[in-house]
Amino acid sequence: MSRGSEIIRETLAGPSIFKDEGALSIDYVPISLPHRDEKLKFLAQLFRFTLEKPGSMNQKVLITGNIGTGKTAVCQRFGIDLMKVAKSRKINLKYIHVNCRECRGSLFLVLKKVLGEFVPSFPQRGYSSEELLQMFMDILDKNNAFAILGLDETESLIRTEGSGPLYNLTRVHEGRLDKPMRLSLICILRQPEYLKRLDGSTLGTLQQNIIEMEPYSIEQLVAILENRVTLSFREGTVPDESIRFVAELASTTGDARYAIELLWRSAKHADLEAKRQLEPEHIRKAVSSVYPTIRGDYVKTLTRQERIVLLAIARALESSGSAYVTMGEIEEIYRIVCEELREASRAHTQLWKCVRELSASGIIEAKKSGKGVRGRTTMVGLTTASASAMRKWLEFSFTSHGRNSIDRPF
Repeated sequence: MSRGSEIIRETLAGPSIFKDEGALSIDYVPISLPHRDEKLKFLAQLFRFTLEKPGSMNQKVLITGNIGTGKTAVCQRFGIDLMKVAKSRKINLKYIHVNCRECRGSLFLVLKKVLGEFVPSFPQRGYSSEELLQMFMDILDKNNAFAILGLDETESLIRTEGSGPLYNLTRVHEGRLDKPMRLSLICILRQPEYLKRLDGSTLGTLQQNIIEMEPYSIEQLVAILENRVTLSFREGTVPDESIRFVAELASTTGDARYAIELLWRSAKHADLEAKRQLEPEHIRKAVSSVYPTIRGDYVKTLTRQERIVLLAIARALESSGSAYVTMGEIEEIYRIVCEELREASRAHTQLWKCVRELSASGIIEAKKSGKGVRGRTTMVGLTTASASAMRKWLEFSFTSHGRNSIDRPF
């Protein structure tokens, strides 16, 4: 047996804090979407006619928002649930979700994928996008069916082919005055500036119904992560402190997708170490692998004193196993580090000033203490890399070899 086979067998035989990793997949569509009920309700109102009087009208909706704000998940959840209700009412309604970027911004490839939902053996060549659109409408007529087409990353379609595709899709019913209106659109757009590339007629049609997805707050991210933890992990393996730490790290952008990926990667580090709980250090290791933002070419710009303070912070976090440590804990280790390096330690005020500078640079996070901490003090956390990796790199930087290769990334 090869060494690779042995490693795989050992990995499968080892313990895991996961019970179902699938719920953390980027393609997973959760049954519950915390803090997006209002968006789902508004979509239900906009498409109410599809259940009450299908074919009487069609709808065009534009959904905008940054990465990780729930645009795709809301649309897919809405589409799945709407089809279930329509089926119970014997209405032939289909929601079709297509990523325009995966179709290389081509309406032809988008429509080919759409037609594949109805005709799996559809010919690969020989038709224009206009002909495919007409064929699609004919299929809907033949089956007395209605469709909602969700165009994810619509900017890719606009960037590649301009206004033409959306103009054709939004105007498809104009030559079908004696037939039911069978096709509605949901355009999902991360970069609204691309709308400026559309002609006035198409833009006016799309802007009638806009749903904007706001970035998630820390508390909202906590709720989302708690939901995924329940689905994905064994009971008691992910403490509340770890959930909040992940939420805080993702809160700068309000990106739930990043928060979920960070949670998954953190758990992989915990499994690798055969731990029974997800710890803050696993999260810091995951941060450095997902977004390795702190490299040697940046850290080398720090002063010697700033690197000493940063080393004290890294050691304090590593030894405590917590997401944050107090200024008091940092000061104790700071004095030890100064003795090791034969450096005169600074007074509290100067140390605090150095911590503020590091916080302003984004390397660490400094915040006021909350519940569970006696008195009012500053809590310091390392949000950009593993504490152990940071500690090892900084210790190396103070050696003779390290001073000669300070730009080496950790």
